[in-house]
Amino acid sequence: MQPALLQLQQLVQQRHPLQPHEWEAFADIWTPFEAKRKTILTRPGETERYLYFVTEGVQRVYFSKPDGKEATIIFTYAPSFSGVIDSLLLQKPSEYYLETLTQSSFLRAHFHQWQKLTTESSALAQFSNEAIVHALSGVMHRMAELQCYSAEEKFMQLMKRSPHVLRLIPHKYLANYLGIDATTFSKLLGTVRL
Repeated sequence: MQPALLQLQQLVQQRHPLQPHEWEAFADIWTPFEAKRKTILTRPGETERYLYFVTEGVQRVYFSKPDGKEATIIFTYAPSFSGVIDSLLLQKPSEYYLETLTQSSFLRAHFHQWQKLTTESSALAQFSNEAIVHALSGVMHRMAELQCYSAEEKFMQLMKRSPHVLRLIPHKYLANYLGIDATTFSKLLGTVRL
């Protein structure tokens, strides 16, 4: 089995074990895909056609106002799923960008193949539902942090949850993700004890 599929299998089996025939059907819908650094995979107005599984690299989903102001919504990196999820699930035009921050490697599954498989297999439908609920829970928690926490509290929560992102993701994007300016982020990095 190729290493990328092995990563996917390990993640799936940890979260929701599948029977061998279910795994084989699931594995068959994924194809390798690579993108260079700073590649836009999905743009506003485009409908997300793929569910991505990240095997290498870092990506972000972000919103951009006409004046150029951006809001980073989420980062993805190996081993995790990626894509503009609302556009994918609703098959409606995206309001967000999906961009690679580094050279990235993926497995990707076309929406129609994934949808067909989840309608045919209750185990894969359950796995998908659990993944969506987990993602929604994370978004709700993040919204509460953004609206209620101070800059220092947001920084501390990020460091508690994902300290490794300091090595993976440029600090300007982390500051944007937290909703604080880059100068404040640098000060927190230098003064907050981790």
